[in-house]
Amino acid sequence: MDSLSSTQDALWPRDQWPAMRLDARLGVGASGGHGPIRYSVREYEPGSRVCFSFTDPTGFDGTHRFEIEAVDEGSTRLRHVVEMDVHWPASVSWPVVFRPLHDSLLEDCLDTAARGLGDVPRDAAWSLWTKLLRRVLSRRSGRGGTG
Repeated sequence: MDSLSSTQDALWPRDQWPAMRLDARLGVGASGGHGPIRYSVREYEPGSRVCFSFTDPTGFDGTHRFEIEAVDEGSTRLRHVVEMDVHWPASVSWPVVFRPLHDSLLEDCLDTAARGLGDVPRDAAWSLWTKLLRRVLSRRSGRGGTG
């Protein structure tokens, strides 16, 4: 988790999704995002937690965070939590566009983390809706891919 947005990022699946980019090293106050999603680092506890506050798109009011927590001796859990109220226009764009993409991206993050730890990832398949959204959005952005 501590490598987020760096050139050695071991969590973010930047080969399949727009890279997470911050204007400074991962730490409180750094700002940036990925694709059209913008946020700033609100809290950071190296090795255990990073919390981002949304700044864009319009209507995203809340945070998302990654947490590493001990399960038992020798086992940990990586969690991602979104706590957000949505307001117009996000009340439409979140459930229709952003949430399906977000969920696929997070599955890919977990797979990337598993690979980095030497585990066998689940390699979750993208839904047809996610594939269609990625195709449409990549054409609108003028890029051949999504990154």
